[in-house]
Amino acid sequence: MAQPNRSPVGWQRVRLEAALDFIREGDTLVVTRLCRLARSTAHLLQILDRVKGKGAGLNILNLGADSGSPTGKLIYTVIGAIARFERELMLERQQEGVAKAKAERNTKAESPPTGLKSGEVKALKADGVRPVEIARRLGIGRASVYRVLAA
Repeated sequence: MAQPNRSPVGWQRVRLEAALDFIREGDTLVVTRLCRLARSTAHLLQILDRVKGKGAGLNILNLGADSGSPTGKLIYTVIGAIARFERELMLERQQEGVAKAKAERNTKAESPPTGLKSGEVKALKADGVRPVEIARRLGIGRASVYRVLAA
């Protein structure tokens, strides 16, 4: 299946557009899942209007509803709204997780683990051990060794 093409306006879904252009009166566009067809409720309704405008129908297999009836259109509208809601919740949780990870990373950066090993770093350096070898022996980064020695 062809990958979507990037355009200045946004994503173009080449195969979907070809199917919508090809569909004829009396045809039924069959899709396996709603998420594979529309990106939002507005997009779903736009596709439905386009399909109906050509005298065709829409059947989404995992919903078991046909767009040929008012009930089918209602079901597609409600399901599309729920799918968008779920997507927005997922993005919100993702943003919260990223913010939490950044906050935890900043907290850890303020108290470096080399503080516990600074005595060992200085002792090894006094014995003439090179910074790269000190880092290897203590399991810390070379930059951490240099920070301890500079402090």
